[in-house]
Amino acid sequence: MQYAIAIPQTYPDRVRLRRFLQRAEELPFAAAWCIEQMIGKAPVLESVTTLAYAAAVTERLRLGVAVLLIGQRNPIDLAKSLSSIDVLSNGRLIVGVGLGGSTSYYPAYGLAPEGRVARFRENLAIMKRLWTEEKVTLDGRFSHLMSIPMEPKPVQKPHPPIWFGGYAEAALRRAVELGDGHIGAGSAPMKAFLESIEQLPPDFPKAKRLYLALGDNLPRLREWFGAFYGKPEMADQVALWGSPQRIADQILRLKDAGVDYILLNPVFDEEAQMEQLCQDVLPLCGV
Repeated sequence: MQYAIAIPQTYPDRVRLRRFLQRAEELPFAAAWCIEQMIGKAPVLESVTTLAYAAAVTERLRLGVAVLLIGQRNPIDLAKSLSSIDVLSNGRLIVGVGLGGSTSYYPAYGLAPEGRVARFRENLAIMKRLWTEEKVTLDGRFSHLMSIPMEPKPVQKPHPPIWFGGYAEAALRRAVELGDGHIGAGSAPMKAFLESIEQLPPDFPKAKRLYLALGDNLPRLREWFGAFYGKPEMADQVALWGSPQRIADQILRLKDAGVDYILLNPVFDEEAQMEQLCQDVLPLCGV
């Protein structure tokens, strides 16, 4: 099993962010991941920009984002940005994509909710083709490309690995059809996630983001969920807290279910929590 750490995107101080990332690189993590939140009250740094910064201050860690709502982004611009990050990081990028659970913000983007799955598929196809073809021609439902080139191509061939979010049956089918792995959201309850991945092939890569806090910190978790999701009660439903053994037990539960990648996501006191996770939790998981 591999372990990754969440990048603290609410840090207002780039010095703290750089210190966190460089310390994470010294610890037994395989990767550092961003989260995506374009609209919201919480002061969250934009994910692609944050990945570019992370690429500049690290050398070893793979760098991921879970998940980009690609139906709400321009696929040419996004393909260019992500390819640039893969080049600047020397091939360390992991691209998480998702459909999103709501169309409530579509009007703000000038989008209609109709055909959102078709838009998602088309945008993903455009990105993949721009990453792998010299010139792209596509007469799509939403975009029309006529012999469009894009350089530089990603370092990773044919392109960076693409991990799908979502746990609806249709989302899981798309993950197997179009992606290289599945990553469960931090907002997905453990029971629902474990039931959903039973639909995936046993050898298909599976990951889970875990919002967590060591110690008796449920009130602080509720405060964070209220700020980030507008739902303090979500902490009781999806977060892990308590002793190192209690958190390790849940990680091992995921391992027993065939999950081979865990994204640890402290939501406050991130540096101290990261150190304590490595010292007290990961050894209980065999690291």
